[in-house]
Amino acid sequence: MNYSANGLVSKALSVESGRRYPKLKRVVDVVGASAALLFFAPFLLLVAAAIVMADGFPVLYRHNRVGRDGRVFGCLKFRSMVRDSEQRLADHLASDPEARVEWARTRKLRNDPRIIPIGRFLRKTSLDELPQLINVLRGDMSLVGPRPVVADELNSYYDDEGRRAYCSVRPGITGLWQVSGRSDVDYVQRVALDSQYANSYSMGGDIVIVMRTLGVLLWRTGAY
Repeated sequence: MNYSANGLVSKALSVESGRRYPKLKRVVDVVGASAALLFFAPFLLLVAAAIVMADGFPVLYRHNRVGRDGRVFGCLKFRSMVRDSEQRLADHLASDPEARVEWARTRKLRNDPRIIPIGRFLRKTSLDELPQLINVLRGDMSLVGPRPVVADELNSYYDDEGRRAYCSVRPGITGLWQVSGRSDVDYVQRVALDSQYANSYSMGGDIVIVMRTLGVLLWRTGAY
């Protein structure tokens, strides 16, 4: 199985992690998220202030996603879109056939009409996802795992085996999709990567994914 262009993630994931890692993973999540929140505290305040100045309140956006065991939770992000984003998206897809095709393929839009002035920068740098560290502390998410999806995505794009795999682990702030091209990877490939991670994750694999994530963020690979 090939999880990335250079095969490093695949090799790490193939290493036997042992029965203890699922429990140790939660410890790593709590310690890592706590340290990251302390480190990024000044950035959190600056981003919050920038959003208020650009488009007012609210600062955070909460969207229902499916987590471990199929439990729905409120996934937190800094708000990068207009307040009526769902209606704006529906109107845009209804009037633009090319956008409908792009949305169906990737669940993202390169020219998204919902983005507020500072929003594109937040999304490009992934700073909008920093509040998900709170989700990690709550136990909703992990530092590394499948990307959190909405119920419609889980039902539409995953088969029974894929749904079971996805729901067997906590979704992550980063994961195989983020280090394999992000928005340049179509949704079918993303589903395959999520399922493969859930079935094969290990401490070595998680470490490699975190290290590769830093490179992706530095070069902003596949982000828009």
